[in-house]
Amino acid sequence: MRLLWVAAIWTIVIATAAIPSALTLNSPLLQWRDPVYIVAGFAGVIGMVLVFLQPLLVGGRLPGLAGARGRVVHRSVGVALVLAVVVHIAGLWITSPPDVVDALLFVSPTPFSAWGVIAMWAIFAAAGLGVLRRRMGAHLRLWRVLHSVLAVVLVIGTVVHAVQIEGTMEPLSKWGLSVALFFGLGWVIHDRRVWALLPILRNR
Repeated sequence: MRLLWVAAIWTIVIATAAIPSALTLNSPLLQWRDPVYIVAGFAGVIGMVLVFLQPLLVGGRLPGLAGARGRVVHRSVGVALVLAVVVHIAGLWITSPPDVVDALLFVSPTPFSAWGVIAMWAIFAAAGLGVLRRRMGAHLRLWRVLHSVLAVVLVIGTVVHAVQIEGTMEPLSKWGLSVALFFGLGWVIHDRRVWALLPILRNR
């Protein structure tokens, strides 16, 4: 029974990550697109998949990757996530610098751009907090709260950014991955009772 449960979890996780990626690569909208545009767009999809994995790793929800091992992989995936975002933004910059500038200044006429920028800064901030974790040893509770808040912001920003774009991601798989992001993050935050770390809530 244990083996079946492990196999079921990994099957769901792999399918949730692989199906949107595969369907994106086979999108007819990629025909005649420049390679830089394709790489930039796919980097965004990979980034979304990595965001899905992060709470499951830190929460020890993936069989074989619990505890310290899961946290080590969580940090490695965090680095990969930052790189994916950098590739995504750099590729978009190469294809259309004015659009990226407008997005960064929050003056883009496309609403999804602003959500993408919000998610980007949340990812960079969360990564920066990850680097500072050991230096905040005496304030670990504050660190966990801030890191969790940034995780919520980046998940919301990522999902809204993705679902508003009518592009290469296949709609049903994109919505499935979006739901998985919210479910995974909510599951871990609920189990770890992050809100209880806040003094004003812990004393109630």
